[in-house]
Amino acid sequence: MTEQPATTRRVTVPAMGLVVLVGVSGSGKSTFARTHFKPTEVISSDFCRGLVADDENDQAATPDAFDVLHYIVGTRLRRGLLTVVDATNVQQAARASLVRLARSHDVLVDAVVLDVPEGVARDRNRQRADRDFGDHVITRQHRDLQRSLRRLAKEGFRRVHVLRGVEEVEQVEIVRERPWNDKREERGPFDLVGDVHGCASELRTLLVDLGYRLELDDDGRAVGASHPAGRRAVFVGDLVDRGPDTPGVLRLVMGMVAAGTALCVSGNHEAKLVRALRGRKVTVSHGLGESLAQLERETEEFREQALAFMDGLLSHYVLDDGELVVAHAGLKESYHGRSSGRVRAFALYGDTTGETDEYGLPVRYPWAQEYRGQAMVVYGHTPVPRAEWVNNTICLDTGVVFGGELTALRYPEREIVAVPAEQQWYEPVRPLGPTGGDREPAVLRIGDVAGTRWLETTHAGKVKIPEENAAAALEVMSRFAVDPRWLVYLPPTMSPVATSQREGYLEHPAEAFEEYAGCGVTHVVCEEKHMGSRAVAVVARDAGVAERRFGVGDGSTGVVHTRTGRPFFGDPARLGALVDRLREVATPLFDSLGTDWLALDCELLPWSAKAMPLIRDQYASVGTAALHVLPEVRAVLARAAARGLDVGGLAARAERRLGNAVAFRDAYSGYVRPTDGLDGVTLAPFKVLAAEGRVLALTEPHPWHLEQLELITRQGSDLVVPTRHRLVDLSSPAEREAATDWWLGLTADGGEGMVVKPVGPATGRVQPGVKVRGREYLRIVYGPDYTDSLDVLRQRHLGKKRQLALREHGLGLEALTGFVEHQPLWRVHQAVFAVLALESEPVDPRL
Repeated sequence: MTEQPATTRRVTVPAMGLVVLVGVSGSGKSTFARTHFKPTEVISSDFCRGLVADDENDQAATPDAFDVLHYIVGTRLRRGLLTVVDATNVQQAARASLVRLARSHDVLVDAVVLDVPEGVARDRNRQRADRDFGDHVITRQHRDLQRSLRRLAKEGFRRVHVLRGVEEVEQVEIVRERPWNDKREERGPFDLVGDVHGCASELRTLLVDLGYRLELDDDGRAVGASHPAGRRAVFVGDLVDRGPDTPGVLRLVMGMVAAGTALCVSGNHEAKLVRALRGRKVTVSHGLGESLAQLERETEEFREQALAFMDGLLSHYVLDDGELVVAHAGLKESYHGRSSGRVRAFALYGDTTGETDEYGLPVRYPWAQEYRGQAMVVYGHTPVPRAEWVNNTICLDTGVVFGGELTALRYPEREIVAVPAEQQWYEPVRPLGPTGGDREPAVLRIGDVAGTRWLETTHAGKVKIPEENAAAALEVMSRFAVDPRWLVYLPPTMSPVATSQREGYLEHPAEAFEEYAGCGVTHVVCEEKHMGSRAVAVVARDAGVAERRFGVGDGSTGVVHTRTGRPFFGDPARLGALVDRLREVATPLFDSLGTDWLALDCELLPWSAKAMPLIRDQYASVGTAALHVLPEVRAVLARAAARGLDVGGLAARAERRLGNAVAFRDAYSGYVRPTDGLDGVTLAPFKVLAAEGRVLALTEPHPWHLEQLELITRQGSDLVVPTRHRLVDLSSPAEREAATDWWLGLTADGGEGMVVKPVGPATGRVQPGVKVRGREYLRIVYGPDYTDSLDVLRQRHLGKKRQLALREHGLGLEALTGFVEHQPLWRVHQAVFAVLALESEPVDPRL
């Protein structure tokens, strides 16, 4: 007779949650855990005893060991990791503490019982040299286990899996089951629809506007809809009550969900309607009576289908790899993907302060204002006049049943589509409007930037911001920065070109050309480096745009700020006049790009407009002293030579130093010119950083930027000056030589030099730009006599400066991208602050 193979038993455990192993010592729990789970997923009481006592069998250390075990388990559950507890757990008190721990983190908890014969457990323990307790311990544990089996199902476990006998324990297959609300594999695109409340006609209109094709039954009723591009609708709940046709809404949405063209979460109105249909005692209010009356006119079959549909709706969905969360009343980050009664309650009803307003309605806690999660949260529940973003959350309930609109959000496009109500179907208890100010977007909080933190970014990788750097940035920003709502970008530091070994030069274009050619760059653009102050201009077309897009409602239309986020002029009137003039001259660029706001990278000239105290106190003092002292030195040496002293070497050195001092004076004075108010002040824009919907600094080549900016410079305004430039094919020695000659001419005429950039946007470890400064300008940086010390200066170290340039460039792009994509302002500010924080890294300031 052929022996039949043992049947494998499938045991399903939560993929995110807690698994409690239950069994006597020697039942095989540790072997079971090693077989079916990763080592990091298993936390054993023996291991924790070893941690606290250096002896896994020291029973006296058990209380401390379980303190450690609970801490580790709690931390893992908070982080959403499957955790398996390997301990006997045969006593109810031990299991209860673990169930409470799982509930406190809103995860599911299963028990897996290894019920092997008592004799097997005794034999296994006798074979282990480290087990010196007697058989009576096994007997007691086995007795406790058998008592526990009768009540395990009532202790709060989702499921209790009892494996009886050695063979069944050994023939198990563990299957990890994701929470039903976890649909991360569903990536859209989606059309998220706000509270419908029985407004079937408006829903049909909205779906058609969104591009869906309605499916009608023989009676002409909409029983489904599909999108030709494969888009799916996601309903945020509250399909029912108040409106004229709750059955029509249910019939359409049920058909779409059944066909796979829609998803739907439960709203509080569905939950209440389910209770009413089941005959439970509920207060018939807030439109429930209308739904019950309308459903009473439907067939019994339809009512049963509708009841089953609504009863099966989940509290929330996690979609698109965790980037999108849909819940009727919203959901704070710690609840995303979790499963518990309080998670469902929050998703259906929101959180309240415990107070009621003048209309007798609960005051909602402004959870969205404090939201800092990565996922976008889309919800409804509390009607608002219009859908607005608050910290990467958006409420789509725009009160269609109260005469407002039915609103949808196209995802991932972030496009709002709305249709007006056909009429006011229901009188609202409270007028439509913001609820206690919780619709205002929250700006940066100190907790967003304080302390050491790691920023995970797309364009700069993982960036560490040390605590001391963050504190320095916070000090600058809190005391001196412009209105933070305008602060969407800070420019990066720029690395100098690799040090030249050419006679008489510290920097030369040849090294820049070689560097980029070595990185595979074929074409570069050489831009005149204006000797001024780096400026970022953020300008809205009018005050309405400033309020709508930037949240600035004081009538201002933009800002021009320094590379550290400070306003360029302390006088607000002067700064406002500068913005107004720039806004006027930029009109052709607004039109060309089809945008109502711009962010420009510029240089504000002259240098003295911002740096006069620096020029006067640092440079002019040195130049004046040198030009007073060195002629006297020359005269003294001349008299000494006339008396026959051999001072020829000293005299030559003094003459050379005097020439250097004159050159030094000429270098800095060339960047000084008188200004009166805005008279004499000019802007030299060289890049269009961003416009509505586009991060142009990331997508467009440098020649495109310069061509676009000609629309401004051709206006004939005395405010804006062009940035001279030339393109270079690095494979052409002639073009390299011509560009070098151009640089020599620029610097000979008193120019600072040029910036060499790849024609296309820089990627990877390629520097976004390197500055090549002229011989005479470098006297300002290194001192009048720097040419006498070139051998020493050539030992300068550029590595850290180059790393900073790359990281700050990426962080700047991160901030712009965040703003353009309508990410929360606090997230944009994290990247902006990081740029400034990195600036406090100790790097030779002359670089």
